Amino acid sequence: MENLKKYLPWTIRILISFLFLISAVAKLYPSPYFAISTFEVKQLYPMGFSEDFSVFFSRILIGIELALGLLLLQPHYLKKWVIPATILMLVVFTTHLTIDTIQNGGNTGNCGCFGSLLPMTPIEAIIKNVIAIILLAYLLYLLPKGATDKKNFWVLTTVTLACILAIFMMAPIQPKAVEGNIDDATALPIESLETFPTQSADSLATAPAAETKTTEVPVVEAEVKAADEPAPQKSGYAQYFSKADKGKKIICLFVPGCDHCRDVAKELAEMRAKNKNFPEVSVLFMNEEPEKIPDFFKFAGTEYPYKVLEVIPFWKLLGTSKDTPGVIYLWNGNKIKEWDGINEKKFVGSELQNVLKKSYSELKK
Repeated sequence: MENLKKYLPWTIRILISFLFLISAVAKLYPSPYFAISTFEVKQLYPMGFSEDFSVFFSRILIGIELALGLLLLQPHYLKKWVIPATILMLVVFTTHLTIDTIQNGGNTGNCGCFGSLLPMTPIEAIIKNVIAIILLAYLLYLLPKGATDKKNFWVLTTVTLACILAIFMMAPIQPKAVEGNIDDATALPIESLETFPTQSADSLATAPAAETKTTEVPVVEAEVKAADEPAPQKSGYAQYFSKADKGKKIICLFVPGCDHCRDVAKELAEMRAKNKNFPEVSVLFMNEEPEKIPDFFKFAGTEYPYKVLEVIPFWKLLGTSKDTPGVIYLWNGNKIKEWDGINEKKFVGSELQNVLKKSYSELKK
């Protein structure tokens, strides 16, 4: 029993410290910009924080989370400040998650507590936080009054400020990007890109205009095809790409620094290279690390017409309960199929190929 009382406090401190450290580090995966933006959208914006303030507060909050993980392992003001502050942070986020669960349900989506590294639903996060709060409350009970509380205030301030500074250094505040193509001096207008097969920008620029119409469809066949198409609808994407609601289109929501997004973009390029009738692909990028867009297209092996959206409009368009990469198959503005994230709803090329082969009457069955 004595050994239990001796080692149990340290066991709890190490466990909660590890939890906070992993949570802070996970919010920087796979890219600090993308992960922090996800945290802002899923945690801070619903709490009423403005977009401009959130970019600062999110980094400060993650820095404090990292600091608390370290401070739980040291003896200074442990019982007086460190443990109560840790409990307070858990209570605030548990309250927010509870409200969100009541309003929107909590069995799906990633709450962002561990970023994209360890996806967790709001209900799972609530259970995790409640257990941590109980353990910390029990830790306060186990620790003798004043026996482990040393009082070097500078240890707390130095560790906290160093952690916050480290987060700002790893993810500096990004300037707002200007919408457009990669290289305005050489890139074609967005509308002209929509008529060419997937190739590099240079090959697109030199392609003869006649290639845009390589086959002639008999009138009778065209009429039959038109009769088996969905009625035109307004998808909302035409505000970004003028021809989005005309015919078959693929709309992608990507983050320039997201490896999963790059893989999907490359897979789509390979699919389109093998199929001359493959739908036009257009990309909406989130404004995080926009300077990586040229490298993004270089990895994909092709360039797509694209627009850059600020963080909040991007996530509202994708859906705050969803994750990138997002892929949407539109037919005359009708959303036929969509994919998002890297889990059960992730993009699968064979699924897209299957739905592309089907007529509208087959899709309705």
